[in-house]
Amino acid sequence: PPTHHQFQFAKPAILPQTVATNGNASMSLKPVHIALAILVTAIWGFNFVVIKVGVAHVPPLLLTGLRFLFAGLPAAFFVPRPKAEWRYIASFGFALGVVKFGLLFVAIHLGLSASLASLVMQLQVFFTILFAALILGERPKPNQIIGGAIAFTGIAIIAASRWSGPELMPLGLCVLAAFTWGIANIIAKKSGETNVFAFIIWASLIPPLPLFALSWLSEDRALIVQTITHPSWLTIGSVLFLASLATVFCFGLWNRLLSQYPAATVTPFALLVPVFGIASGVIFLGEPFGGAAIIGSLFVFAGLLTNMSGARLAR
Repeated sequence: PPTHHQFQFAKPAILPQTVATNGNASMSLKPVHIALAILVTAIWGFNFVVIKVGVAHVPPLLLTGLRFLFAGLPAAFFVPRPKAEWRYIASFGFALGVVKFGLLFVAIHLGLSASLASLVMQLQVFFTILFAALILGERPKPNQIIGGAIAFTGIAIIAASRWSGPELMPLGLCVLAAFTWGIANIIAKKSGETNVFAFIIWASLIPPLPLFALSWLSEDRALIVQTITHPSWLTIGSVLFLASLATVFCFGLWNRLLSQYPAATVTPFALLVPVFGIASGVIFLGEPFGGAAIIGSLFVFAGLLTNMSGARLAR
């Protein structure tokens, strides 16, 4: 039922998720399902490395458009249309695909590391809580307020070491992307849709045309034509990973787990996304991650943990 209390916005999650009805919140996952949940979060974390590599060879807005084009097609021919009204599907697709992912890809293209991007994007949790309070009248819990304060303190520590324009701008764009993700979450919640996977697939049909238009108006047209007419294997691999693995496969598997277990059992695994993202950036790209970045990241991660488990730890 599309009632407000059945969506888990207060926990670190890729999207608002519905609560499974076959058990209580303490129901534990089978070992094979634990492995699958870890696999999904590992792919979502490594996803930031693929974006970093992809935008080094493909204009960022074009790459974003290609991601959603192949995430929506041909899957939409096999996945039934969600029950949500088109206005919600369209507005969610625009907010998430055009604005949120467009800003994220541009931020990484301008120099933001994959490691920091994977961490900063988790601020969407607290932006969602804020919008739910302002728009839907949902009162945040004390541990959510404390968690948000701790997490934004971490972002302030990171930003303090990046006051120069070239470094601060990508970080600011990423925070704005997380802000927009919070708006997209509220749109999804207002839609009342319970089939998250179908909602994602059909919403993916919205971003390509606006993103392709923005790319043509603002990015290197010669490179756009070359990418479309003579795509490299790296370009093809990046698009396939982002569209097929990170979107269709992972959301399908994540939604399957949520249909079998309570959301409170599954969504804590989302805390592993920035862990895998940071590790992937350091290992595969050799990104420096020290000093203020480490301290700030610890604050952000502590904020996420407090937001999700603060009340339980207090008890």
